[in-house]
Amino acid sequence: MANISIDQLAAEIAKGLAEYSQDVVEKIDISSARVGKAAVKQLKNTSPKDGGDYAKAWTMKTEKAIGQPDRRIIHVRAPHYRLTHLLEKGHAKVGGGRVEGKPHIGPAEEQVIKDFVSEVEEAIRRG
Repeated sequence: MANISIDQLAAEIAKGLAEYSQDVVEKIDISSARVGKAAVKQLKNTSPKDGGDYAKAWTMKTEKAIGQPDRRIIHVRAPHYRLTHLLEKGHAKVGGGRVEGKPHIGPAEEQVIKDFVSEVEEAIRRG
């Protein structure tokens, strides 16, 4: 049986944790990209389509991070971003009355959270 110092043991444990951590970060990046693409597709399908431009404007932007999972941002390109709250929640009409909201962002958000949490838990379990 070989004798190793506490410093060597600590270094080996740190090395193993760093490798595990990097594997998890890579799997989270893959999961976030997959879930994000699915969310954009869902939003394009479920968004109100009066003229179709609003629904087509959904996209995902990626902000790269070093040593951490990339950040994915799902949004509507300009100038359609101004419509999100009005279409989701409804709004008042000029001549009186209200236009009912058509929830499409909320359900997509709930699905993204559910899918992403599930995939991250699986990535952590598998290492």
